[in-house]
Amino acid sequence: MKLVAQAKLLPVSVYDADALAATLRACNRAANHASSVAFTRDLTRRNVLQKEVYFALKADYDLGAQPAVRVVKKVCDAYAALKANIRAGNLGREGSRRRLRAEPEPIVFREDAAQPFDDRILTWNLDARTVPVWTVAGRIKRIPFVCSDEVMELLASRKGESDLVLRDGMFFLIATTGLPEPQVSGPIGFPGADLGTASTSDGEVMAGRRLNRYRQHHRDLRQKLQKKHTKSAKRALKRLRRREARHDANTNHIIAKQLVATAGRTSRGIALKDLSGIRQRVMARKDQRARLHSWAFTQIGGFAGYKARRAGVPVVFVDPRNTSRQCSQCKHTHRANGVTQARFVCRSCGAVLHADHNGSRNIAHRGEAVWKRGAASRPRTSTR
Repeated sequence: MKLVAQAKLLPVSVYDADALAATLRACNRAANHASSVAFTRDLTRRNVLQKEVYFALKADYDLGAQPAVRVVKKVCDAYAALKANIRAGNLGREGSRRRLRAEPEPIVFREDAAQPFDDRILTWNLDARTVPVWTVAGRIKRIPFVCSDEVMELLASRKGESDLVLRDGMFFLIATTGLPEPQVSGPIGFPGADLGTASTSDGEVMAGRRLNRYRQHHRDLRQKLQKKHTKSAKRALKRLRRREARHDANTNHIIAKQLVATAGRTSRGIALKDLSGIRQRVMARKDQRARLHSWAFTQIGGFAGYKARRAGVPVVFVDPRNTSRQCSQCKHTHRANGVTQARFVCRSCGAVLHADHNGSRNIAHRGEAVWKRGAASRPRTSTR
């Protein structure tokens, strides 16, 4: 299986930092030129596009031979990803607003967008924890990097490219590593997990009110600062930028880790809702939209998926339809079963349960059924 390892670069001088930033700008300007040529002449095959723009990238944008090749591959990969998303319906139907924004114009790269480097222009010295890297100002022989011990173990099995990323004034290197995937054993059951509320069929609620209060606090704080229109307010907004996203990602990592640890300890698998396209399918009241669109459904599902694969725990994705309306005891399904958002009362057998606990038990039952019949289990691609 493949994992992503991230290390933070620590340029020893302002000159080194400026050289890295200038390299990103030059590569992305060159990528915009190559993208324009690829779009206007319909040249999305790598060898054909490279033949057209290679010498221009070297002469006009001060790139070396190998960086120019990496830029061309970056552009071709971007167009391949765009076509794949269109075929899969991820940008909507033909004529939709999102698709019209993506199709009629060439792909544009930000000046600080990530740039891939291969081993000819960037190498890892894991013993000294430094990286020699090519820049438009010449090759910098030693740039220190820092990372955790776990990431160092992952970097030992690194293969392929490394991406240089500039984020909030800091430089990072992101590399893809390969690990052997443990064999998945037959589970004796599936605890269901409702990603909407982070509750399980075992009755455990791992997030919810506390996380919602944190998000509401940040929304109120942003609105308060945005109304001031002062320099200090703008500095505060910049300082708070991405803090909520980092907190959410950390919370989702913790939830996913707990799910996998519980399933592995009890020799069970994990059953999750397939929430692909939920933001397009669900119509929420105005006062609930912010909470619905703040929850990173795909992120927590992805975290649980790769952590489970590392631990040898099977994961299945089930159809979420009527999981909140169906009784987990007698299987009676009716809209009136959900008395309130938190209270479930079955109109047939009279069972009284917490709505989230009932929904997660339904997910667990469906997960067992999916596993037993051997159906392919993966998140479906939205067609909306």
